[in-house]
Amino acid sequence: MKQLLFTLFILAVVPKFIFAQHSDENRSIRQLQSYEDSLVTLGKQVINNDTEMERINANQAFIKTLVNALKIPNSFLFLFDSVKSVSIINSPDNRFRIISWPIVFDDGSYRFYGTVQMNTGGKLLMFPLSDFSASIKSPEDTVNDNHKWFGAEYYRIIPVYSPKLYYVLLGWKGNTIKSTKKVIEILSFKDDKPVLGMPVFEGNGKTRKRVVFEYTRQASMLLRYVPEQDLIVFDHLTPPDPKLKEQRDTYGPDLTYDGYKLKNGRWVYIDNLDMRNVPDNHDANYIDPKKQAEIDRAMAKKE
Repeated sequence: MKQLLFTLFILAVVPKFIFAQHSDENRSIRQLQSYEDSLVTLGKQVINNDTEMERINANQAFIKTLVNALKIPNSFLFLFDSVKSVSIINSPDNRFRIISWPIVFDDGSYRFYGTVQMNTGGKLLMFPLSDFSASIKSPEDTVNDNHKWFGAEYYRIIPVYSPKLYYVLLGWKGNTIKSTKKVIEILSFKDDKPVLGMPVFEGNGKTRKRVVFEYTRQASMLLRYVPEQDLIVFDHLTPPDPKLKEQRDTYGPDLTYDGYKLKNGRWVYIDNLDMRNVPDNHDANYIDPKKQAEIDRAMAKKE
């Protein structure tokens, strides 16, 4: 009799628990979808609004909305793939994801925003990234935390399983009205907190903690990872005239390629790579947000 009563109790209670759990999940999904719709609208405003102050205000609203969305339990599993104004990439081991994006100022300069969201399986754990670029005088020699970030919009994460696990980040960094930058960043974790930069790049008699490329804004630069060869490939940049050697905003690709080859957990510089197969130009054609704004305005006029 007791066993029968227990069975009846289980049959009565468990479905309600499952239904409640399912109902909570559906509620969270609806909330996240609503936040996503708001982020789509605000993200377009961050790029397309005509005045600098309007873009700044839209960006502040975007940040507030994003944080509220990420606070929802299990938000890490929500893709936010309709939000095209930001880069959202997961580490291949799914340990974390990075959300990053720029805002463009009227003088052609940029400021970057972002966060590292950890995969906790529930409660939010994230590390906001504060762009400290203007105060970092020697970025290739500096190790920072997330509060002193050399801002960029990332498009690739490469885990390196050396004695100490770290991640290589490939990023685009709009710079000024004259030049653009790209960066090879290193992200690691110490005491479960992010560390940016690590002395793992060897070449030309120097060890770098990150690698920064600067070139004319009129050009595109290839920077991509070739996983089959553990190789980071990039355009060799040169000035149009040797007299302009010190003016990095005149540099551009000269149709040759250099790279960094992974050896024993470190990246060794290789010049003049033999590229028999032309690499994928997807990374080189990364669209400047200001150019994207012009495209969006043109499309709006047609509609």
